Amino acid sequence: MKSIKISIPSLIENIKIVESFIDNARDKFQINDDIYGNIMISVTECVSNAIVHGNQGDASKAVNLEVNFLENQLKFIIEDEGEGFDYENLKDPTAPENIEKSGGRGVFIMKNLSDEVDFEKDGKKTILTFYMN
Repeated sequence: MKSIKISIPSLIENIKIVESFIDNARDKFQINDDIYGNIMISVTECVSNAIVHGNQGDASKAVNLEVNFLENQLKFIIEDEGEGFDYENLKDPTAPENIEKSGGRGVFIMKNLSDEVDFEKDGKKTILTFYMN
C-alpha cells in the first residue's frame, strides 16, 4: 500500500496546503477528473471541520492528513486533536427545521460525495473512501 502524509497547524488558511496535497495525490495516483472534484470538496470540508470544530482553530493543535492508495480505492484519513463529536446523532441539514442552522452540513456533503465515510476515535478521526472505477 502506498501512502502520503502531512500534518498542518489548525489555521483555516492552511486549506490551500490541503488542496496542493490533493493535487499531488491526483498526479501521483492518476486520479480521474470524475472523482477528483468529489475528493477535493469532501477532504477540504473535512479538514475545515477538523480545524474549526475539532481543534477550535487552535494553531498549536495539528490536523493530520493521510492518503492511502489501495488497488481500486483511495482512503483519505483526517484526524484532529479535539474532543470528537456525536456523529451518530447529527441533525439532517436538509430537513426544513434545520435549513437555517449550520451544523451537520459538512458531514452531509462528505457522505454524498464519498463512497464511504467512517468515524473513529469518537469522531476525531474521519476516513473518506473513494472507489477508483
